[in-house]
Amino acid sequence: MRLAAAANEAYTASLAVSELLGCKQCGGGRGPDEELGIRIPRPLGHGPSRFIPEKEILQVGSEDAQMHALFADSFAALGRLDNITLVMVFHPQYLESFLKTQHYLLQMDGPLPLHYRHYIGIMAAARHQCSYLVNLHVNDFLHVGGDPKWLNGLENAPQKLQNLGELNKVLAHRPWLITKEHIEGLLKAEEHSWSLAELVHAVVLLTHYHSLASFTFGCGISPEIHCDGGHTFRPPSVSNYCICDITNGNHSVDEMQVNSAGNVSVSDSFFEVEALMEKMRQLQECRDEEEASQEEMASRFEIEKRESMFVFSSDDEEVTPARDVSRHFEDTSYGYKDFSRHGMHVPTFRVQDYCWEDHGYSLVNRLYPDVGQLIDEKFHIAYNLTYNTMAMHKDVDTSMLRRAIWNYIHCMFGIRYDDYDYGEINQLLDRSFKVYIKTVVCTPEKVTKRMYDSFWRQFKHSEKVHVNLLLIEARMQAELLYALRAITRYMT
Repeated sequence: MRLAAAANEAYTASLAVSELLGCKQCGGGRGPDEELGIRIPRPLGHGPSRFIPEKEILQVGSEDAQMHALFADSFAALGRLDNITLVMVFHPQYLESFLKTQHYLLQMDGPLPLHYRHYIGIMAAARHQCSYLVNLHVNDFLHVGGDPKWLNGLENAPQKLQNLGELNKVLAHRPWLITKEHIEGLLKAEEHSWSLAELVHAVVLLTHYHSLASFTFGCGISPEIHCDGGHTFRPPSVSNYCICDITNGNHSVDEMQVNSAGNVSVSDSFFEVEALMEKMRQLQECRDEEEASQEEMASRFEIEKRESMFVFSSDDEEVTPARDVSRHFEDTSYGYKDFSRHGMHVPTFRVQDYCWEDHGYSLVNRLYPDVGQLIDEKFHIAYNLTYNTMAMHKDVDTSMLRRAIWNYIHCMFGIRYDDYDYGEINQLLDRSFKVYIKTVVCTPEKVTKRMYDSFWRQFKHSEKVHVNLLLIEARMQAELLYALRAITRYMT
């Protein structure tokens, strides 16, 4: 009832403001001749995403019944309708699964107390310098009764949480280095020890927020209105500018009227789509005609794994974390390094030896009931999601392309599928796309709008958001596989 009353008050207030300022579009009370001489400042902001024009993102109030229900559920669960939700709603089926999983992890019965869950979210997001997620969970942490002193730095948190710092670090940047010794150190820390159930809950939270940081940067999510940089104004006003444009987020921003393809002509990007479609057709024909031997498949995996080490952006430079983020984790110099560099040799993780479906899922569900089912559903929705479209083409089987993206990410993490021909990856994923994928998955804090614009230039923004859903779920599964395998080895 209080929520309804507050909404009604806000609506009444907005009507009063409209009438005062004489809105021509929404029928405010004053006529065009009654000029008050008020110059309305224009918002400096681009809506929920810095990469996607605001007019292409669904406006609250114009959604259909399914989306309206999703928005209502999100608001009821989180007390807000955040920018991540507003961008994810391009894909309602996935968003529903995502919100259900996140709600269970943060608010339903589980091994960890509520304030620990939000603090772990802060630790995980901070590893990628994701101030957007850190700010959200600082507020949530305080709301559920968390001690404000913990927010002064990780050294002020309980030793039990401090001990999680090493696992957070390795899991975020080099998960292939996780061993059963990491697990043993946490489970046998005397009075500061973790139980197995608590540790599984923590691992799922860490992987969830590492991957969500990837989505935040990969889609250029803007700060929330109540956070630093979330909503600022500039003095000049325009004659046909209405106060309801501010409340609805319909303001026009000159900077966003830029062709996302940059200086590339429409015809060039059109031919890129046609070329990709042709490669998919040719690869399907080759599959039908002959199948490579196991030795050849293994060789192609090793080639792709080595080549992935040399994919990097020209913007690849160190990003210095801000103090308000870096205080939530230790060893700020520790970051992503390719797994086979500096003479290191990391054994290939073979999926037939340890996979999510046969091993990880059952372990999570046993120690943290129902979460394995929720995560499994989310993986499957992201992997199988399709509208059978590619840019302007309809009735397209995109399964080959989706599998190439998923397996390329796992390949970068040293994970191999014996039944997949890794030669397809180089055929389907061009260099600019690989740069974007690797940056979003491994060093998301370095993603730029130029990277986002440079791949799949003729594709819709909804399709690029779809790509990001694949990236974050493949990343989360890869991290989980390494962590859960280490827990399994400890248990046996």
